Formats: sequence, structure tokens, C-alpha cells
Amino acid sequence: MLTNLFEKFTVLNNFLFGGIDKLIENIGLPDWTCDAVIDSIHTLPFLFMVFVFIEFFEYFWADKINRFMKESEKTGPLIGSLASIIPQCGFSIIASTLYTNKLITRGTLIAIYLATSDEALPVLLSYPEKIHLVLPVIGAKLIIAITAGYMIDFIFKSVIDKNADEDIHEEGCCKHDILTNNKNNLWLHPLMHTLNVFTFVLIITLILNFFIKDTAIINLLSNPDIKFKILEPVLTGVIGLIPNCAVSIALTMLLIKGTISFGAAISGLCSNAGLGLLVLLRKNEKFKDSLLIILLLLIISILSGLVLQFVNL
Repeated sequence: MLTNLFEKFTVLNNFLFGGIDKLIENIGLPDWTCDAVIDSIHTLPFLFMVFVFIEFFEYFWADKINRFMKESEKTGPLIGSLASIIPQCGFSIIASTLYTNKLITRGTLIAIYLATSDEALPVLLSYPEKIHLVLPVIGAKLIIAITAGYMIDFIFKSVIDKNADEDIHEEGCCKHDILTNNKNNLWLHPLMHTLNVFTFVLIITLILNFFIKDTAIINLLSNPDIKFKILEPVLTGVIGLIPNCAVSIALTMLLIKGTISFGAAISGLCSNAGLGLLVLLRKNEKFKDSLLIILLLLIISILSGLVLQFVNL
């Protein structure tokens, strides 16, 4: 049903942008540039539709989920992981603030980091022909996050202070208060977010198309050497630690283009906790604790990517 819906939306999309596609093709740009511009423009309606849904979800449900998660100590990793799969703007930021205020456990925090999809799902959904990747990505990240969260809570005992200050005032990726329920944001913020992500998608697609047209580079990336395959999830895992949504977009685009393996993509998408890591480093008074959390996040992400890598070999 969902696939049929996206197919119909694609037909409508092609009808709406048919004239623009021909105009771009007649400008005389190189084929790889035309393809990048056309593909990126076609993502605009999908991205806006997804971000409007996310904004309505945040407006009506995000605060309820945050409070429920704080009150559910034993189910924290499960609730946190499930909530994080919905690509809410700034969920990892909220989790970092809750953790530094001792309102959630270390396991719950890392589970949220691992499950956070950031821009991965909106970008995947904007390419209907890649809709089959959505459930595997969600499923893999959920299993990894929930398992790791409970294991960490079992090994490292965290203390929750239920009387701690709950006040959270942090800015999300588009410089707005992530917990302010402003009805104007229901349309304005999705529009801003769509334009931001579209810009990243266009730039990254241009870069990928430029390099992919080179046969030598394609041969390198498709290298079946086992050592190269092991290195892939390690590299993407480290790159994923960069606190920027452009990283999750880049990793997703690499997966869509077939440039990196599924295991490598999951490794990078798991370690990519967005701006949450910056908030953790800024607010956590225990620097060694922050480093431990980042190290655990990286190790879990890389090991998970390697397991998936060898399963698919």
C-alpha cells in the first residue's frame, strides 16, 4: 500500500517537474550535473511532506514521549529507541540534556543516539525507488539500539535523580527552540528544513555524480578485497561522529547510489547522533564520562556495521 502511494506520488512529481527537467537538460550542462540537479529537485515534495508530518508529530506527541521516557526508568532504552526512529529535530539534544540532568540512564542515552535517524529516513523516503531500504534501516538501528541500551545499563549502573531540573531550552538544527509548541512552525520550519536538506542533497549528489563517472573510482569502491570491506564500516563509523546533519545525508546518499555497503551505512548512521554529542560535551561536567559514551557509541556502531557487512558478503 505504501509502495503504491509513493509510486502514484512519483507519477505526479514527474508530471509537475517535467517542464523543469527538459529546461535543465537543454541548458547544456554535463550529464552528471543535469542528473544531480533533476534528482535533487524531485526530492522537494517528498521532503516537505515528510517534514510536515514530523513537525505535527513533534507538536502533538514529542513532549508526551519525553515525559513518559523520564518516568519509565526500566523501559528507557526501549521507549527512547522507538521514539528516536521518528526523525524529530533535536531529539538527541533533548536526550543529552536529560542525561546531564540525571533524568535518564547512560544506556537510554546511547540507545537514543544509536536509533536517531536524523535526516536518513526523510532522504530515503524522497527516493521512492529506494523505499525497500527503509524497513531494513529502521529494523537494524532499533535492534542495535535496544540491545546495546539494556546491555550498557546492566554493565554500567546509572543513578537517576527524579528531583532534578527538567528545564530544557536548546536550539535544533534550524535555530528554533526544540520544545516550543509554536503553530507557525508547523509550516515554516518544515519549509526551512526542506530547503536546508535539499541544499545538502544537491551538493552531495553533485559530488557523488562527479566522482562516480570516473571508472577508476567505481572500481576502487567496488573492490571485493576483504580488507577494504572491513575498513568501510570503520571509516563510516568515525565519520558519523561528526555532529552535523549533512553527514547522515551524505551516508544515506552513498547508500542510495550503491557506493557503500548496507553495513557501512548502518555503522555511520548509528554513530551519527547529530548535535546531541556537542550538547553532551558542553553540559556534562564529567568529561571522562562523555568520552566513555562517545567511545561506546563508536565501538557499538562499528561492530554492528562489521557484523552486517559479513552477513551480506
